[in-house]
Amino acid sequence: MADRLTVVRDGTADIQRAIADLAQRLPTPLATFARLAYNYRWSWLPGGPELFRAIDPARFEACSQNPVRLLQEASAATLARVAGDEALIERAATLEAALRADLDRPPAPGAYDPDHPIAFFCAEYGVHVSLPVYSGGLGALAGDFVKQASDSAIPFVAVGLMYRQGYFRQRIDASGWQHEYWVDTDPERLPAALVTDESERPVKIAVPFEEREIFVQVWRVEVGRVPLLLLDTGCEENTPVDRWLTARLYVSDPEMRLAQYVLLGVGGVRALRALGIEPGLIHLNEGHAALAPLELARPDVRAGVPLEQALDAARARTVFTTHTPVPAGNDAYPREQALKALQGLACELGISPPELIAFGATNPEDGNAPFGVTQAALHLSGAANGVSRRHGEVAREMWNELWPQRSVAEVPIGHVTNGVHVPTWLGAPMRDLLDRHLGDGWCQRAEDPATWEPIDAISDADLWAARERQRTDLVAFVRSRSVADRLARGDLREYVDAAARSFDPKVLTIGFARRVATYKRLDLLIRDPEWTLSLLGGDRPVQVVLAGKAHPRDDEAKAIVKRLFGLKHARVIGERVVFLDDYDLGSAAWLVRGCDLWLNLPRPPLEASGTSGMKSAINGGLQLIVLDGWWAEAYEGSGGWAISGEVRTDLAAQDDEDGAMLHRLLAGEVLPAFYERDGDGLPRQWIARMRASLRTLSPRFSASRMLDEYLDGPYRPNRERTPPATV
Repeated sequence: MADRLTVVRDGTADIQRAIADLAQRLPTPLATFARLAYNYRWSWLPGGPELFRAIDPARFEACSQNPVRLLQEASAATLARVAGDEALIERAATLEAALRADLDRPPAPGAYDPDHPIAFFCAEYGVHVSLPVYSGGLGALAGDFVKQASDSAIPFVAVGLMYRQGYFRQRIDASGWQHEYWVDTDPERLPAALVTDESERPVKIAVPFEEREIFVQVWRVEVGRVPLLLLDTGCEENTPVDRWLTARLYVSDPEMRLAQYVLLGVGGVRALRALGIEPGLIHLNEGHAALAPLELARPDVRAGVPLEQALDAARARTVFTTHTPVPAGNDAYPREQALKALQGLACELGISPPELIAFGATNPEDGNAPFGVTQAALHLSGAANGVSRRHGEVAREMWNELWPQRSVAEVPIGHVTNGVHVPTWLGAPMRDLLDRHLGDGWCQRAEDPATWEPIDAISDADLWAARERQRTDLVAFVRSRSVADRLARGDLREYVDAAARSFDPKVLTIGFARRVATYKRLDLLIRDPEWTLSLLGGDRPVQVVLAGKAHPRDDEAKAIVKRLFGLKHARVIGERVVFLDDYDLGSAAWLVRGCDLWLNLPRPPLEASGTSGMKSAINGGLQLIVLDGWWAEAYEGSGGWAISGEVRTDLAAQDDEDGAMLHRLLAGEVLPAFYERDGDGLPRQWIARMRASLRTLSPRFSASRMLDEYLDGPYRPNRERTPPATV
C-alpha cells in the first residue's frame, strides 16, 4: 500500500536508502537479506525467522531477533560463509519473491483507497520482539491488527510513538520480588528509517503543549504493506525534558503521560499531513490518542467552518475502540492540569481551554470535572466499540452517564471481539500439519469456517503428534530459560537444577502468563498450598509455566508473585513450577504454542477480551477460563472448561468458590482427559476436544474475522451514531 501513496516525503525513499546503506556493508549476494530485513513481513513468512537464524543462531537471539542489527554485527567470516551458501541464498531469493508478490498486489476493493487510507492510532505496537514499543495485550493486538491489514491488502497506515527505552524490563530476585530496569534502544539499529524531506533533513512538526511547542520527528517501519509511523521527540530543538517525553511507554508521571497523549493524537494527525497522507478514517485504539479528531477538524475551523460543523465531519471519520473495563485504566486528569496542558491547542482551535476540556468530562456542566481521555474519545468519535460481546455490555453500563436520556441497552457502544493473527502465533509443527490438510492459501481464508472443516479428516495420531512436538519444544525452552533466570536470582544450585532436570515433555503443561494484577487472580493457584503440592506431584502430575509483569507501582500485585515464590523450597515446586522473568512477545509465543491448557482466572467482569487464550486455541491448546471476555462467547463445552462469570459483591466468597471450582475441574475432568489413554497410547477424549476447538474457535477468533467486522461495521461510511448528549 505504502508504495502506491501518491505523496512525497512519506519515508519510502528513506527506507530504500537504509537498505542500500546496509547492503553496501555486506557481500554482494547478501543484498537480498538487507531488503528482507527492512520489512517485518519476513517475520510471518514461512521460513523467514529460520532464514535469519541460520546466519548466526546465537547472535540472532542476542540481538532480540533484529535482522538489521544481526547483519550489522555478524563477523566478516560469518557473512562470507553465508554468501557462499547457495542453498541459503536461494531460500532468501524465494522469500523476497514472496514479499515482492505481496507488496505488488492491488489494494482490496472497498470504501478506502490508497490516497485516503485508514489511519490506526495506538500507544503501543507489538509487531515483533525486536521492536520494543509495546508492553502487553494492547500492543500485541495492535501488532496483529496491522499485520492483518497488510495480509488483507487494506489501505492502512499506523501511528505510534518511538520509545527509546520502551517498557520496563523485569528481574525477579530470589525472594520473588519484582525489580524494574530499562534498556536503551538505538532507532538507527532497528528496521526503521528517519523520514526526511527533499533535502534529506528530518521532517519535523510542532505540537502545542502548555505554553510551548514540542518538536517531533518521524520514523518509518515497514510491516508488510503497512507503514508504521513512530513519533520521536529526540530533536535538538526540544529541551532535555521534552526530548525525554517519548523515552518510555506508560511513564508514571501524569504530566508526561498527558504530553505523550497530545503528541500521539495531535502530533499523529499533523505527521500524516506533513507526509502528504490525508486519512479517510482514523481508528483510535484505546483513548490515548483521543485528541486526534480535534486536530482533524482544526484546518476547517481555521478556514472559517463553524467548530461544531467541523467536529461533525471529524466524528464521521473517527472510530474508537475501548479496551479496559477497569476504572484505573481510563486515564483522567485534574481540571487545572488539563487546562494548562491544552491551552495551546484550544487557542489554535479558536476556543477557550474550558470549552476544549469539556470534551473529556462525563458531565461538562460540572465546573470541577476532570479531563478523561476515554470520555474525550467517546465525545469525539462517530462509532465506538468494546473488544468482546461481554465487554460491550460492560462498556455500555460503564459509560451510560454520557447518554443520560438513554437506557443502558441504548448506549451506542457496540463490540467487535478481538482476534489474533494466525500466521504470527501458529507453531511450526501445527502449521505443517494444517498446511497439509487445509489447502493452499488457507491462512488467507482463516475467518471462513469451511476452511477448518478438513480438521475432522486429520487422524488423532497426527493431531497428537503435532501437540507433543510443540510441548517438547516448550519444555526445552523452559529448561534453558529457568536455569538462566534462577542463576541470575542467586538461587541455590539444587533449585537451579530442579526444572532443568525434571520438567518433562510428557507431563500436562499449564500456562498462566499475563500482566500481573490483583483482578487477574494468579493467587488462586496457591490459596491452598497442600492442594497445589498434591496437584503437581501426584500420580497424574502437572507442570506450570508462569510469566507476567506487575505495574511498577502495584505493590499488591508484586506481593502475589512473592507469595508464589514463598513455596519454592518444596521440592516439587522447584521441579514443576517455573516463573519466567521479563515476559515478552518471544516467550509468549513459546507458551501459547506449547502449553496444553491455558489458564485465565480474572475476576468478572474485568477481563475485556483475553487474546492469549485465542493464540493457545489455534495451536490446539485447551482452555480453563472464567466466563468473561472472549470466553463468555466462545465457550460451548468442547474446547475446554469454564468457571462461572457471575459478578459478586463478596469478593472473598467469590474467590473461594472459584478456587474450589478450579480444583474440581482440574482433578475431575482435566487430568482424566489428558492422562487416560487407549491401547495406542492416545488420549482420545483430549484429542476430541482439541479437534472441536481448532475447528470452531479458530475462524471465530482470527484477526481476519475481526478486520472484516470492522470493515462491515465501525469502518463503514455513513454509519449512524448519536454522540453523547452532554456535549
